[in-house]
Amino acid sequence: MQVQDQGSAKYGLKDVLASSSGWRGISAEHRHHPTGLISSFQPQHLEVGIATGSHSACVVSRTGDRIRQHTKVEAGTIWFCPAGVLEEDIVLSQWHHCLHIFLPPERFAQLSEERGGAAYRTEAVPYLGGIYHERIRRIGNALLGHANAPKSSGAVLIDSLALELTACIVDNYSVDARRQPENGSDHRLDARRLRRVVDYMTAHLEDDISLDDLAGAAFLSPFHFVRVFGNTMGVPPHRYLSRMRLEQAKTLLALRDKPISQIALTCGFSSQSNFTRAFNRAAGMTPLAFRKQAK
Repeated sequence: MQVQDQGSAKYGLKDVLASSSGWRGISAEHRHHPTGLISSFQPQHLEVGIATGSHSACVVSRTGDRIRQHTKVEAGTIWFCPAGVLEEDIVLSQWHHCLHIFLPPERFAQLSEERGGAAYRTEAVPYLGGIYHERIRRIGNALLGHANAPKSSGAVLIDSLALELTACIVDNYSVDARRQPENGSDHRLDARRLRRVVDYMTAHLEDDISLDDLAGAAFLSPFHFVRVFGNTMGVPPHRYLSRMRLEQAKTLLALRDKPISQIALTCGFSSQSNFTRAFNRAAGMTPLAFRKQAK
């Protein structure tokens, strides 16, 4: 089963509020769950559920790995259902909204390779419910935000968040966890590697750039690249890329030789409405207003 198919296989096709589209190596669905029963399912990919809202009396009861759990639901409540665990049933006493994130085994293999071959397995994450973790909640919010309003740095952002989420789960909950040495905040990209990365971004602003592309330009692994790029530039790579694309958009708007819809696509946005939203947030005005002001 492909990672993007697990949500519909378990929960069906109805009541989807938002979903990932075109994401690689991770999938997410924001769903409304009404009162009722969700039948037995055995996942092939780790599922992380994060409640985003609920009826005040909502309780989720579920059985998996021979464990019965009862969880009072509030925004931020988190559940794990590891790959291979037969979840016998899920009973919902009232409605709730939940962001479901699905991580395939390949993400854990990638983390293992990054950390020198340590065996990190998706099935080593325990069957847990009713936990709270601010970093996981924050990553979930960022994924949901991108699903609702895709950003121009989409592929880099999603890859970065998927890697961060995998590492966070392994380090805090997996039985495979091993204490990792602290990485000093002074680890930075040298000038040559930084120039290669920025030059790559500049040459491919109109392309679907991935985190692997940028890490490859720096001759670093994705995990290490995200860390040292942030230390060097003060912002993560996806945010730096977004800034570059918005600056390109300003130039194209001022030149006035392309329609705004074409500029949106040229600068990596999936639609004009997403471009307008991002531009307004960054520049304090719409692209049309900026173009008129730049006369």
